[in-house]
Amino acid sequence: MSAEHPARVATGTFTVQPRSDAPAPLVPEIGRTLLDKTWSGDLTGQSVVEMLSFMTPVEGSAVYVAIEVVQATLGGKPGHFAFYHAGISERGEQSLTYRVVPDSGSGELVGLGGELQLERAGGVHHYTLSYTLPEG
Repeated sequence: MSAEHPARVATGTFTVQPRSDAPAPLVPEIGRTLLDKTWSGDLTGQSVVEMLSFMTPVEGSAVYVAIEVVQATLGGKPGHFAFYHAGISERGEQSLTYRVVPDSGSGELVGLGGELQLERAGGVHHYTLSYTLPEG
C-alpha cells in the first residue's frame, strides 16, 4: 500500500460462471479456463478471468495463475483495472496472492493499488479488497 494515499476497504461477494469458449491447453497437464465474474458490494461490475492450472499426481498439490480484467465501480468511481492471482496448494496447505496489477487502472480508477482477500463460505465467494486510490 502507498503511504501517500489512505488505505480503504471494499467488501462484498462475487459469482463465477465458466465459459465454454476457452482455448485448448498447449499440453495435457495444463488446464486452461475462462471465467466470467459478477461483482457486488463495494465493488460492482463484471470481469473476465483467464486461468492456467496444473494438477500434480500428489493429492492436494496443485497451482494456478490467472489474469483478470475488471470493468466496475469501486467506491462510487467507475473504471477498468486488472488483477493477477497465483494460488498454490501443497498437500492441502493453500496460499493465494490476489493483487491489483500496478498501473492498470483507467477512468476514475487510475492509480488504484491493492490486494484482495478471499473467503468461501456456504458456496459463496466473499472478498475484502484493501486498496489505495489517489484523491482527485
